[in-house]
Amino acid sequence: MKIYTLKAKQNLPISVQEAWDFLSDPKNLKTITPDYMGFEIISGADRNMYSGQIIQYIVTPIAGIKNKWVTEITHAVDKEYFVDEQRFGPYALWHHKHFIKEIPGGVEMEDIIDYKVPFGILGQLVHPFIVKPKLKEIFEYRKKKLVKMFGTYEPSVDHQILFT
Repeated sequence: MKIYTLKAKQNLPISVQEAWDFLSDPKNLKTITPDYMGFEIISGADRNMYSGQIIQYIVTPIAGIKNKWVTEITHAVDKEYFVDEQRFGPYALWHHKHFIKEIPGGVEMEDIIDYKVPFGILGQLVHPFIVKPKLKEIFEYRKKKLVKMFGTYEPSVDHQILFT
């Protein structure tokens, strides 16, 4: 059973309050998701993040195949972090931690995702060719979209995306 980890960091020239206001509103997830993924919230986005919140989505990540994805916000600490966990969806495991911390001149946003692909050894075989590149592409899109929306952090720090 292989569990993968994706870590992404990005610095933005905004306040912790601005970062939290944006990230804690589930409707904004569509804004930072590539259009081709057909991201649509079905339910649960009627209020900002809170522990126990269930959010249902439709995503179309590959070959026009629609997937229903249900996540639960398991932890939320105002202006610090929240955690979403998949309850139903395309992964065998999805545990996504979102951290926000103040740094000089802005905020550092960090995502840590622990995930497991479905289909056992077959899933592990396709991971480096399909899943990993797709996740990297999504986080690169998010980086560009957030820079376009909020500006570039100075001094410029490269956006980091690491897989283990």
